[in-house]
Amino acid sequence: MSTIPLSNSINFFMLMRLVLRLLCLSLLINFSGQAQSKEKPVTIFSVNKKSVGAEEFIYLYQKNHKGREGEFNKEKIEEYLDLYIKFKLKVEEARQRGMDTTTKFTKEYLGYKEALRKPYLPDNKLIDSLTQLTYNRMLEEVKAAHILIKVNPDAAPEDTLQAYNKILNIRKRLDAGEDFGTLAMTFSEDPSAKSNEGNLGYFTAFQMVYPFEAAAYSTAIGSVSNPVRTRFGYHLVKVDDKRKAQGEIEVSHLLIRVGKDRNTEKARLQIFDIYDRLQGGMPWGDLCKQYSEDQSTKDNGGKLRPFGVGAMASVPEFEGNAFGLINPGDYSAPFETQYGWHIVKLERKIPVPAYNELESSLKSRVSRDERMQVAKEAIAVHLRKKYAFKENAEVKRKAMLLADSTLQKGAWRAPNENLNTQTLFTLESKAVPVEKFFAYVSTNQKPNKLTPVLYFNQLYESFVNNSIEMVVEETLMSTNADYRFLSNEYYEGILLFDIMEKEVWNKASTDTIGQRSYFENNSAKYNASERAQATIYSAAKKEPLDGLETLLTADSIIENAYLKKNGIRMDQGRYEKNERAVLDKVNWAPGHQKIELDGIYYLVKIDSILPAGSRTFEEARGLLVADYQTYLENKWLETLRKKYPVKINAKGKKYVLGKLTKAG
Repeated sequence: MSTIPLSNSINFFMLMRLVLRLLCLSLLINFSGQAQSKEKPVTIFSVNKKSVGAEEFIYLYQKNHKGREGEFNKEKIEEYLDLYIKFKLKVEEARQRGMDTTTKFTKEYLGYKEALRKPYLPDNKLIDSLTQLTYNRMLEEVKAAHILIKVNPDAAPEDTLQAYNKILNIRKRLDAGEDFGTLAMTFSEDPSAKSNEGNLGYFTAFQMVYPFEAAAYSTAIGSVSNPVRTRFGYHLVKVDDKRKAQGEIEVSHLLIRVGKDRNTEKARLQIFDIYDRLQGGMPWGDLCKQYSEDQSTKDNGGKLRPFGVGAMASVPEFEGNAFGLINPGDYSAPFETQYGWHIVKLERKIPVPAYNELESSLKSRVSRDERMQVAKEAIAVHLRKKYAFKENAEVKRKAMLLADSTLQKGAWRAPNENLNTQTLFTLESKAVPVEKFFAYVSTNQKPNKLTPVLYFNQLYESFVNNSIEMVVEETLMSTNADYRFLSNEYYEGILLFDIMEKEVWNKASTDTIGQRSYFENNSAKYNASERAQATIYSAAKKEPLDGLETLLTADSIIENAYLKKNGIRMDQGRYEKNERAVLDKVNWAPGHQKIELDGIYYLVKIDSILPAGSRTFEEARGLLVADYQTYLENKWLETLRKKYPVKINAKGKKYVLGKLTKAG
């Protein structure tokens, strides 16, 4: 769908905004980053003396009519041109009112721009490398144990140092020969270590936080890593084994639950009885349906979703038995877990797909994962070099001295002093003064628990990266036509939504006096054909309607509580025959009758048949609001045409027609 809205439908514009919010990045996938055309710009028309380029119009027409080759003709192009002129008139009005200067607009537009720039910022080779590394890890599983000393990511330096020294002391005891499992049970702050000696079993990529994963894969079998920091704290990772990845498996299971007031011994005897029947030839599906107490799977043969090593780490007995099966159709002996007694049957083994099959989805996953921070740090170094970032160390030092405790409250204010105009750093030889950094801090600071100096430095690094993005933005706007056009689409699309909401949509839905006047002047448009005064009852099952029919026959009063209790929906009103599909299937006469349609059961009670005639204002209102909206919009456009002169360039139009009809 286009992000340039030319339709008169309110739903289009609402959907446009949703698409802008949710799919901004996906819109860029097909963009090739074309270089700016060297041809002299051609104007197709102007609004209020503001030129609209032919290339912009051609770009949008091709984008919005992709795959509709039959519409690359003079008639359709001129129709679109008329719509586009109307669009530009509305945008010009919004611009003249200053709607592009509001805080709301600026925040929304900059949000889109930030997302729009992102695909142009990363070094693709770096992302490819990170994706390939991750895939290579997916081909291997690591069995490891760990010792954890907790410390929050934003802990004070003294708390961080205390945790680090504690993990170092444990490492020294390991180096001196003490047992890892014993130390894990004694010192690890992972609660499970008390029972499992820190053992995590086998896992693969994405199943642990990234720094932990990296430490496990880079540590040799039988060795213990140096302390590694994650968002949970400091870890020591002991690698016990590495093996070829087993991929995923799909299994079915039969469950007899234990716990609460259930007899454990009775459950054990029952599962072994079922196992004997299975060995005796009784079908697996029949046994599941009859005995399994997993209500969500018993009717489909106990089938579970495919899972890989580590996904069932909280139920190690289940994972071990499932992965221990060799051939599809094999089933395990009964075994017990915290949930009860199981028998597991292997359905299929799913090996790790080839890299080219996973590459696209894996890149997307990598980009959202913690490991992307590694890429971002490398990208930041690359971009600073590319755009000749040069820091004024002495000015930065003076600026950092101004950090104080008000930063922790998000209430820091820039001092009024000579430092403001001094150069903090340069980008492509262009000076960036200190005052711009201070303005950035004022806008972006938030209450925090970091030390003022640390938080101030974080804001500085963020400001540097933001400044580089602005340079990237300027470069893209001047060299990349696709980027420039899409950026303008966002800008004008937001303006259009806001002014349409103000001038048309809100007025059309709330102006009841205007609606009634429009109805009275156009009542012939709202005539209705023959209608039925009817009540339509519907239910998922037939039985509730049988009882309802008995009550209707006895002229009993039907209470809403009765309908709700029996799962019956009721719709009541005046309906034309083609207005509801079920009305086409019943006798068009007073009375009640039952019918089943598309798996839903209906009881239709027709009280009377009304002759063709005019709808009342209330009956017509649904259609009326849409018509009134169009009426208001057309009147408004007449005013805008008088206010803002439109001039079509005949040569530009001829150029556009030639380009588009040839392209079609």
